[in-house]
Amino acid sequence: MSERRSSESGFPINGVYTEADLPEDLDSRLGSPGEFPYTRGVYPTMYTSRPWTMRQYAGFGTATESNARYHQLLRAGTMGLSVAFDLPTQMGYDSDEPIAHGEVGKVGVAIDSIEDMRLLFADIPLDKVSTSMTINAPGSVLLLLYQLVAEENGVPGTALNGTIQNDILKEYIARGTYIFPPKPSLRLVADTFAYCRKEVPKWNTISISGYHMAEAGATPAQEIAFTLANGVEYVRAALAAGLAVDDFAPRLSFFFVARTTLLEEVAKFRAARRIWARLMRDDFGAKDPKSMMLRFHTQTAGVQLTAQQPEVNLVRVAVQGLGAVLGGTQSLHTNSFDEAIALPTEKAARLALRTQQVLAYETDLTATVDPFAGSYVVEAMTAEIEAAAVELMERVADHGSAVDAIEAGFQKREIEQSAYRIAQEIDSGERVVVGLNRFTVDEEEPYEPLRVDPTIEAAQADRLARLRSERDADEVTRALADLRAAAEGTDNVLYPMKAALRARATVGEVCGTLREVWGLYRPTDRF
Repeated sequence: MSERRSSESGFPINGVYTEADLPEDLDSRLGSPGEFPYTRGVYPTMYTSRPWTMRQYAGFGTATESNARYHQLLRAGTMGLSVAFDLPTQMGYDSDEPIAHGEVGKVGVAIDSIEDMRLLFADIPLDKVSTSMTINAPGSVLLLLYQLVAEENGVPGTALNGTIQNDILKEYIARGTYIFPPKPSLRLVADTFAYCRKEVPKWNTISISGYHMAEAGATPAQEIAFTLANGVEYVRAALAAGLAVDDFAPRLSFFFVARTTLLEEVAKFRAARRIWARLMRDDFGAKDPKSMMLRFHTQTAGVQLTAQQPEVNLVRVAVQGLGAVLGGTQSLHTNSFDEAIALPTEKAARLALRTQQVLAYETDLTATVDPFAGSYVVEAMTAEIEAAAVELMERVADHGSAVDAIEAGFQKREIEQSAYRIAQEIDSGERVVVGLNRFTVDEEEPYEPLRVDPTIEAAQADRLARLRSERDADEVTRALADLRAAAEGTDNVLYPMKAALRARATVGEVCGTLREVWGLYRPTDRF
């Protein structure tokens, strides 16, 4: 008799599931597609009317280089752009600051000012594409630069579609690209909600992310529990700022990972929708159905890619993408097979997009809604993950709030324990990773990765020097003073921030002004 396996979240997996494994109240847990509690999907027709948005994440080097990649992806059939920024930009520093040395353009594109943003989106119709920007602490700054460039091209904010990640709480838990302490960071998030409701109404103002926690080692149950707990904190911050729940909740979105454990991933997505719907209706009194819909973007699991036999990653990504689609994602990024080695080559990025296109156009996945509904195993797993996630959310709430739990190190400690267990299982061979600890080869085929031009840093510094010499320095000084006054008071900071960026203040200058008022976050090691 074979040994009984366990799920990623720690539940035993039965060799056979029967009707006895289904929850007794299955009908009320399921509902119909597009109806509360949205277990079966947030829209009645899902992919039968149109496929998910195929959104490929890209950005490297200079804005001009990234723009060329975006045009290549659009020609290949991608439906939405997803921008990767380099670490200095993510941390609110200009490319010529000493702290940025060695990181300019490495893991994403370097954006220092409106001039870079103009180059990044040159000849791209911003009223026709949907753009997602993976940026958190300075998320509002990059959104405003995007809006300014759109306006220069005759596209009003009311015509823009897209998302900024803007999820600062998960940075304290799992990723680390924070700038300000939690309280002013939450104020900035709430200001962004209010600004976009008036100025950029079709924009998704936050993408509450479990992806990075999963990449750090969170189980599926931990991923959705800590993500939804952060979502609760953002809702409370917006309510405290005077916004009505149905005024901002329809623009909330989420971001999850898709692992190779396909059945559990499908169950995770279904459980997350169900929990969020009930939270918004029962705890926050939402009346608008759109406030209760958990809409999410999915990215395949970068942490599961291997540098050994990298072509095997094509198979992993296809399975992970299949899980995301079966789970009802609204948009999807499929990783390139060579990302464990370096930035994706153009061919690898095109193959990643083709993977989605095969799923959409060569399979029958788009012929029916929620094909796993009623499956003994998926419904049983969905109920198990739901119960485990709710229990974890209650443990977060026991600390007072998600922020209190973060400051106590709760989420980080739980995730690190899970990551350690996974590492032990890989090292012992209990967890098989094809090409890494089993089915290895003696010699790898040579592979030529994409490399970032090391002269980019100097070129960006030259561009910044020219910008500062040509702009109206007095206008910039006045605009930054207005931003400082708003940050010190209670006015929405995005309006003076936009004026400063229009005057050609840099990302680093804007963030530096806020640093001077709000300070830097210094984590304390409590565990």
